[in-house]
Amino acid sequence: MKNQPRKKFFLSKHRDLLICLFLIFSTLAVYWQVKDYDFVYFDDDKYVSENINVQNGLTVDGVIWAFTTNQSSNWHPITWLSHMLDIELFGPDPGRHHLINLFFHILNALLLFIVFKKMTGLSWQSGVVAALFALHPLHVESVAWIAERKDVLSTFFGMLALWSYVRYTIRPTIHRYLLVFLFMALGLMSKPMLVTLPFVLLLLDYWPLGRFAIAASPLPESSGQRHLFLRLVREKLPFFLLVAISSIITYLVQQQSGALRPLDAVPVGVRVANALVSYVKYIGKMFWPADLAVLYPYPSMFNPWKVAGAFFFLTAISVFAVWIVKRRPYVAVGWFWYMGTLVPVIGLVQVGIQAMADRYAYVPLIGIFIIIVWSASELVSTFTRVKIVLTTMTATVLLLLMAATLKQVRHWQNTMTLFEHTLAVTNNNWLPHFNLGFALDRQGQTEAAVAHYQETLRIKPDYEQALNNLGLALDKLGRYDQAIRHYSAALQINPNFEKALNNLGLALDKLGRTDEAITHYREALRIKPNYENALNNLGLALEKLGRTDEAITHYRKALRIKPNYERAHYNLANALHRKGLIDEAVVHYLEAIRIKPDYEVARNNLGIALFQKGNIDGAIREFREALRINPDSANAKNNLMRVLAVQRERP
Repeated sequence: MKNQPRKKFFLSKHRDLLICLFLIFSTLAVYWQVKDYDFVYFDDDKYVSENINVQNGLTVDGVIWAFTTNQSSNWHPITWLSHMLDIELFGPDPGRHHLINLFFHILNALLLFIVFKKMTGLSWQSGVVAALFALHPLHVESVAWIAERKDVLSTFFGMLALWSYVRYTIRPTIHRYLLVFLFMALGLMSKPMLVTLPFVLLLLDYWPLGRFAIAASPLPESSGQRHLFLRLVREKLPFFLLVAISSIITYLVQQQSGALRPLDAVPVGVRVANALVSYVKYIGKMFWPADLAVLYPYPSMFNPWKVAGAFFFLTAISVFAVWIVKRRPYVAVGWFWYMGTLVPVIGLVQVGIQAMADRYAYVPLIGIFIIIVWSASELVSTFTRVKIVLTTMTATVLLLLMAATLKQVRHWQNTMTLFEHTLAVTNNNWLPHFNLGFALDRQGQTEAAVAHYQETLRIKPDYEQALNNLGLALDKLGRYDQAIRHYSAALQINPNFEKALNNLGLALDKLGRTDEAITHYREALRIKPNYENALNNLGLALEKLGRTDEAITHYRKALRIKPNYERAHYNLANALHRKGLIDEAVVHYLEAIRIKPDYEVARNNLGIALFQKGNIDGAIREFREALRINPDSANAKNNLMRVLAVQRERP
């Protein structure tokens, strides 16, 4: 009994520290496994693993590119710079990139706790909201997906903006105000999701900051409230200006990149129906986080009763929140936080093909967590006997969420596990089939890839990328005529599809129709003049026709565009070798091998070139290395035997 006061004193004194430690270690416990996970072939390649600008690390050219590119249909230079910094610090190891996402998620949970504790003075309520945020499985997508660095990064700056704003409201100074502005700008340059932040600040002004409270004033109460509200809005005009600039840039970038879906593709009525249903679905998945997927396909049609039910549900909660606002302001603030922060991604402006996405709920669900936690807290203050029950329920819920999150994280191990799970929990979902086909093809399982591409086309027959990739897979299997049919079908849908033109040229060339192949390569280059693959393939075709000098010109141009293009180095070396320019050929063989050390044929041909230069020891070394890479290489074996014979005959 004597220890009880000490225990209470310790908990009271160190309560905030204990909450922070719980947030850190519980989040690490469920997410630490990501350190062993791979990149996935779904935006990770575009953002990091196959993005040459990012792979070069932090360079002057890279920084300029980050601020000027519209790649991935977004303008988020800070996100690009963060990926470049990861490469600079850790190299291409995906585990470290995953851990940086996790690091930001933990920081976001801690900042959420600190901000609400500072605003409300209530540790346990703020801690539970932060714990729900940290441990909910609906947030796994934002954390375990490397390409979603933009989500955790923009939220990090958003939380810093909230923290700075709370400090500003306590002691308004220009420096504190500018700090809010800076963090908001950095957040918008990480992901434009933060466009709703000024509205969130107005909500927090009402509760819990209480800045709408009217001091003694000669003005009538209603006039005083209007005056105060307008003053608070004016205070945020620079933030609204920042939002307007970010929105215009985002719209222009997404329009130029073709990410915005036109109204004839997704009519307004369908968008509104999807938005209403999605608002309710996110809440449903928050309470029962089952069948979570990386992509939820747009339904072919919406049940009118479901849409009407969603509309009346949302309207009823909104009316109730307004009606009870004076007695329980946290209900209105939480609800309109949820409704408002989802607006940019609810699908009224449709970007991409998804009907909804778990990552979109990363910030909005904080609003629902506020309602739940503060309602439970009020229940405890009214009925003291339920405190033990609610405490037990809270602990149980957090444990269940940890278990569900632990399970959900495992689906993100690699491309195969991610999309096999997605197909298991969704129907008629063509993109997971396409991505599985791509992953299987990369692993050499071409027949299995063909099956997934065919399933993609069953669901979405007009998907030219799937027609092109199916053609490539059939090409690998030696079924050139079938490959040509699929490339041609892709080009009927999109005549300016440069990859299909290039691949069609390759298939025709393999059938001996080199002149036709050259025509298609040139057409691909007309559409995309800096298409290095088409330049390389055109060079090969021209060499077949004996036009070696023209071929060399195209190889050199391909290498100016992509200096680390090992095949172009190899092909250029062969062409120079045939022209007797052996010294220059050796330089390009060596460069091809530097980029791709296991390039067996390049080592074999380098050995021949070195032998011709009289470097017998160097030739023997390269032939042996070629045989180490491929013990069945007849060319390398024969060449090694001949050179060894010459070596034995030397005096």
